[in-house]
Amino acid sequence: MKRRFYILGCMFLLLSGAHAQEYTDTNDTDESLLPEGLQMYELDSLLNDWMTRNYLTNVENCLSTGVNPEFDDETYIQRLSRLPNVIEMPYNEIVRKYIDRYCERLRPSVSIMLGSCNFYNPIFEEALESYQVPLELRNLPIIESALQPNARSRAGAVGLWQFMIGTAKMYGLEVTSLIDERKDPIKASYAAAHMLKDLYDIFGDWSLAIAAYNCGPGNVSKAIRRSGGKKDFWGVYQYLPAETRGYVPAFIAANYVMNYYCDHNICPVGTSLPQATDTLRLKKNVRMEQIAATCDISIEELRALNPQYRTTLIPGDSHDCILRMPSDKINAFIDAGDSIYVMPANTSVREIVFDDNDNGSRKSRNKRGSRGRASSGLITVKQGDTLGAIAKRNHTTVKALQRANGLSGTNIKAGQKLKLN
Repeated sequence: MKRRFYILGCMFLLLSGAHAQEYTDTNDTDESLLPEGLQMYELDSLLNDWMTRNYLTNVENCLSTGVNPEFDDETYIQRLSRLPNVIEMPYNEIVRKYIDRYCERLRPSVSIMLGSCNFYNPIFEEALESYQVPLELRNLPIIESALQPNARSRAGAVGLWQFMIGTAKMYGLEVTSLIDERKDPIKASYAAAHMLKDLYDIFGDWSLAIAAYNCGPGNVSKAIRRSGGKKDFWGVYQYLPAETRGYVPAFIAANYVMNYYCDHNICPVGTSLPQATDTLRLKKNVRMEQIAATCDISIEELRALNPQYRTTLIPGDSHDCILRMPSDKINAFIDAGDSIYVMPANTSVREIVFDDNDNGSRKSRNKRGSRGRASSGLITVKQGDTLGAIAKRNHTTVKALQRANGLSGTNIKAGQKLKLN
């Protein structure tokens, strides 16, 4: 027991400076409190998501379906009380404002997110269940990211669950120049469930744990002290950062609309479930271009299934990497053997770098000069280049470069031509 409290104490100190989402404390009125996630509900972005474009249908019909009817306060109170939730879902004027926002301005986005829930809720629920936390927390990514795996906040939080880099690494997510597991729906969901469980262990109240997920436990503890020791969200409400004051009411409203959308004439878009997928554990570097050519699958689909990779390189040489593919493509990968790890000599190799906010769109650059491998097998050393940096860029070793160029040391100079093999 003492060890448990010691671990929680250490976690509290760490989380006080690193949390899921940054905030800006202002003197905004209740009417203007708007979590940043709610500002990310851009219809064009939702429609451009790969999963949406390939597995959601009849979007146009749903966007114009019905008008939002009026209900009295007692109806909202009764509906929220009927939800099969562990987390308390009280109703008040602030919650009502967020319900109205979902059911009026954001109703087209809600239609699409209702369809997207079919993809993501099974992942969320499995992760939450593994840590024995309430399943209604599956609706937290709705206000965090609008269910967009590539979402990125102004503060740099990334993914469905909007992890900052420090918090992500604390919960075992890898973030490097090549990999960002904050965008991996499965790994990030387990990390979020773990974090939420830790926050609940600190505060003993789910609404405060949710608030701490947004602004950090240090700010929630400060609000508790300033309130005179009150330990419920509404008791410390006025002492919380501005965005967090809107965060919990938005969460309650999201739970409401995800259950009572039909009563507000919101039509979920049609959903066809994605084909079954399976995973491979890779121990060598491999490029998505080669996988696509060998297994008859688009790079866009590979990217959608493996959003954690920031370029088309899957860096298995550094450590084992997971590749997710449609189940019917797995055998083609296995049958290719070692040949899949080698790009053909006549292939124009490009490094494709994905933006954090893209939804399948990408930008590419030919590997020439100091940016990578030249098609001729020669590169020109640029000012500031080192042999080690050139080796890393071109996926080779210093020894191989020395051997190919007859070098006994590592001294090189700008303008010098080097062979890559």
